[in-house]
Amino acid sequence: MEEMEEELKCPVCGSFYREPLILPCSHSLCQACARNILVQTPEAESPQSRRASGVSDYDYLDLDKMSLYSEADSGYGSYGGFASAPTTPCQKSPNGVRVFPPAAPPPPHLPPPPAALAPVPRNACLTCPQCHRSLILDERGLRGFPKNRVLEGVIDRYQQSKAAALRCQLCEKAPKEATVMCEQCDVFYCEPCRLRCHPPRGPLAKHRLLPPAQGRVSRRLSPRKISTCTDHELENHSMYCVQCKVPVCYQCLEEGKHSSHEVKALGAMWKLHKSQLSQALNGLSDRAKEAKEFLVQLRNMVQQIQENSVEFEACLVAQCDALIDALNRRKAQLLSRVNKEHEHKLKVVRDQISHCTVKLRQTTGLMEYCLEVIKENDPSGFLQISDALIRRVHLTEDQWGKGTLTPRMTTDFDLNLDSAPLLQSIHQLDFVQMKASSPVPAPPILQLEECCTHNNSATLSWKQPPLSTVQVEGYILELDDGNGGQFREVYVGKEMMCTVDGLHFNSTYSARVKAFNKTGVSQYSKTLVLQTSEGCNFETQSAPYSQLVDIKKLVAVAWFSFDPGSAHSDILFSNDNLTVTCNSYDDRVVLGKTGFSKGLHYWELSIDRYDNHPDPAFGVARVDVLKDVMLGKDDKAWAMYVDNNRSWFMHNNSHTNRTEGGITKGATVGVLLDLTRRTLTFSINEDQQGPVAFENMEGLFFPAVSLNRNVQVTLHTGLPVPEFYTSRASMQ
Repeated sequence: MEEMEEELKCPVCGSFYREPLILPCSHSLCQACARNILVQTPEAESPQSRRASGVSDYDYLDLDKMSLYSEADSGYGSYGGFASAPTTPCQKSPNGVRVFPPAAPPPPHLPPPPAALAPVPRNACLTCPQCHRSLILDERGLRGFPKNRVLEGVIDRYQQSKAAALRCQLCEKAPKEATVMCEQCDVFYCEPCRLRCHPPRGPLAKHRLLPPAQGRVSRRLSPRKISTCTDHELENHSMYCVQCKVPVCYQCLEEGKHSSHEVKALGAMWKLHKSQLSQALNGLSDRAKEAKEFLVQLRNMVQQIQENSVEFEACLVAQCDALIDALNRRKAQLLSRVNKEHEHKLKVVRDQISHCTVKLRQTTGLMEYCLEVIKENDPSGFLQISDALIRRVHLTEDQWGKGTLTPRMTTDFDLNLDSAPLLQSIHQLDFVQMKASSPVPAPPILQLEECCTHNNSATLSWKQPPLSTVQVEGYILELDDGNGGQFREVYVGKEMMCTVDGLHFNSTYSARVKAFNKTGVSQYSKTLVLQTSEGCNFETQSAPYSQLVDIKKLVAVAWFSFDPGSAHSDILFSNDNLTVTCNSYDDRVVLGKTGFSKGLHYWELSIDRYDNHPDPAFGVARVDVLKDVMLGKDDKAWAMYVDNNRSWFMHNNSHTNRTEGGITKGATVGVLLDLTRRTLTFSINEDQQGPVAFENMEGLFFPAVSLNRNVQVTLHTGLPVPEFYTSRASMQ
């Protein structure tokens, strides 16, 4: 169970959880740690003012939409919204998680209040140190968060399993080993303390004394405290709200808090979620078994590489020693090359062993933790964490996907020493491949009827000559730069069809392909000339840009849709991939199919659904942008994220230009990418939103959106430039 230990430690203090609380984001915190990282928010963000505006107390806090981020280091600090409160740099917990610094200590003449009794500051805000979601506490303070009793039970069992011998609980100095445990007193006694404090007479004579090991089991099996409602502390949980994903009591139902929600029996949902977690664990268990077998295979490869290396070196030394002094000088060079190949192979395999071992340990820890959670008999406590665990199990299983359990290196040394050349050629002695070579492949034939262009992408197809019997291992497709420049490789692989995205509009490209095998590379195919879709002409001229051409004529009109192939797996597509939403509460990224590197491009996204005031983000990104965080969190995306009141620009986790005005259902967000001026501008309902968002935009950009399950948007392309931009250009 040692792999499970990191699952049981608080991300703030790095110790085992003590009185853990469950946050709305499904992560847990010690109650004392949660109190230590509280910060105070302005009066305008108080729970009372938010309820007056119809916002839930536990909606994620905007706080100037994450002005908790430090502008200097993109980290987190204390709230800097007050003139008298300077921004405080963030700290790191023992687990490496960035957290807020604890509140200032009390004056020296006053003792610090106990953690459980210390009052929560008015308008307190809590930020999860793992996912960095922020929320404002209501008048209940930390009591509004349910306790993670399942986690407490797992920690108790884990600590008991790690304990060596049970010690007496009444010894004043060095505790002696316990000999009995009183079931009624729930105390472990050594023999002297039992005779002194628990004599077998009077009322104590009826107490049942157990051996220590049996007493530990009895303690573990004792019923836990029944879960009570956080809103009605005298009421037990009896039902489960499917929409809110929380246990509720009958009084919550009578008050109408879940009147329009689907409510089911607590026991039935408990059994259902246990079944779902068990099924998810079955798949993960199979992956873990495969990983163990794969590690055995990798370790055997290390031994095989060692043996092959020794055998090869011996053969090489024997051949080199048979030659004269000139050959001996060359021998040292050849040995050096063999050793480098040997070390390279070992390094690759050992790195893969290390990587796989770490992943397997994390997987095993998660499995053991989930199995311990399944053993819990607390339905409501289990249901509070089961959804998050099921998602984690599925995500971990996906990480053991195709290719993870495949060796990255072979054990063979495909080298052979050719000793036939004459003595005068000894200085040109080099390795040749051991395997017999086959003929070089014939040049491939481009299939003109299947080659085409669409917008700024080109699809090419080819085949081998009909009578060719030479084995081909792959193909290399090359394109020039669209201006008659040098060819460059754009695809290497076994497929005989390839689509190249991100080309320039209104450009002429030359394409050619060649085949290869272990013997060598074929001649090139015939060159094919392709023309991308029409756009504007970007020839260099000396006059100012705005004086040369009507800006409306500069638009390179492109029709495109969202790309399911590069999107996060949680993104849901409909309407011929023009409409997207998400099945996760976390932000997920989806890109457009077409990339832009030149020209003026404009597209819009209509808001089809907008619930609970989320923060969708719109903009552009590189093809390798992170797909599991909000758009703009990394340096591969440039975005505007917006709620129902205001918007911000974000790139590389830096938030700028807060602008009033938000979105609702039916609103339209416009994105205008001007790669001639190298700018990115946004609009809401055809009015420009804020200043020019980003400048100095260079390279290949794809339209991008990030959203969660509370948002659905539809993409509209092939649009003219909005009026606000054409009028601004005419004034320059």
